[in-house]
Amino acid sequence: MLGALIAFAPMSIDMYLPSLPTIAADFGVEPAAAQWTLASFFIGMAFGQAVYGPLADRYGRKPPLYGGLLVYIVASLGCALAPNATALIAARFVQAVGGCAGIVIARAVVRDRFDAQTSARVYSLLMLVMGLAPILAPLLGGWVLAFAGWRTIFIILALFGLSCLFTVWRYLPETRPPAALSTGGIGPTLRVYAGLLGDRAFLGYVLSGGFAQAGMFAYITGSPHVFIELYKVPAHAYGWLFGLNALGLIASSQINRRLLLRYTAETILRRANRATVLLGLALILVATGDWGGLPALAICLFGYLASLGFTAPNALALALAQQGPRAGSASALIGTLQFGLATVSSMMVGLLGADSALPMAGVIASCGLLAYLIHRAWVGDEKE
Repeated sequence: MLGALIAFAPMSIDMYLPSLPTIAADFGVEPAAAQWTLASFFIGMAFGQAVYGPLADRYGRKPPLYGGLLVYIVASLGCALAPNATALIAARFVQAVGGCAGIVIARAVVRDRFDAQTSARVYSLLMLVMGLAPILAPLLGGWVLAFAGWRTIFIILALFGLSCLFTVWRYLPETRPPAALSTGGIGPTLRVYAGLLGDRAFLGYVLSGGFAQAGMFAYITGSPHVFIELYKVPAHAYGWLFGLNALGLIASSQINRRLLLRYTAETILRRANRATVLLGLALILVATGDWGGLPALAICLFGYLASLGFTAPNALALALAQQGPRAGSASALIGTLQFGLATVSSMMVGLLGADSALPMAGVIASCGLLAYLIHRAWVGDEKE
């Protein structure tokens, strides 16, 4: 059930990606205008998560989740009925605001029920869904597009939201601890967020994990052009490459789950951050001199994305470990900051040009380096 709630973002992003050219053609707009439906979703994810955290701490985990899922269902139907590109862009923003409730609440529920070490193992398990969705969602979206049209994709997403709403109502217990925050209003909410932003260790874990994942979004943005346009990889073969990298993320997250039986989350995170730096540097060398061509580039990307199976769940668990009374707000702030970093990294890939693989490689390597440096400077000295 929590895996389904975590899947709202990848399902809503990846399932409709094959239909972007068709959407542009149907509305008579440039492809860039259709891509704004993706950008508006990222913005909605970053904005919406900040809202649900305080609500979850005040009213419990389930009421805000009910509201978010209802918004998601209605917005998905609005996407299916959108008369033009502008309406679709707006509906996608609202869809993201609704769907991100599932992500915030799922993380808070795990924190409510488990300690830091066990939470890291549970988050690793949930990454099975995060890894499978990028493989299965585009395939399902391609079939639906071929046989029923792009609007049906959003009807399916609405049904997915409806099934999650029923499951949550029927099976999810309320997990908010009795000591959770119960004061409302803008002032108390801002004070909670200010306290979180002033927590050096919390922010160190969040930004370290956020920058590492921002490298993945740079890959998602830049890899279609790099592989298909620059390296002349057929579109169907690109789908297999994309899926292979997702499998690497799945495998590493499950290895991480096993390693947590022997090592602390902090130890694994520290070593994984070092690996991301080395892989990022290798990626720049390959992209700069074209050493090894496509195989070398693909191997470096696979390694970087697989490393996220070790960094993401451990950074998340350690960030939330000491936030019991304000776990909902902390979960929301994590999502806002991380999707904000993801949006910036995606934009940087486009702004730096498209003549080579270097812009994508440079952004990914920079994200890996920043993840390492922030963890080292803000957390490492205290933990080592």
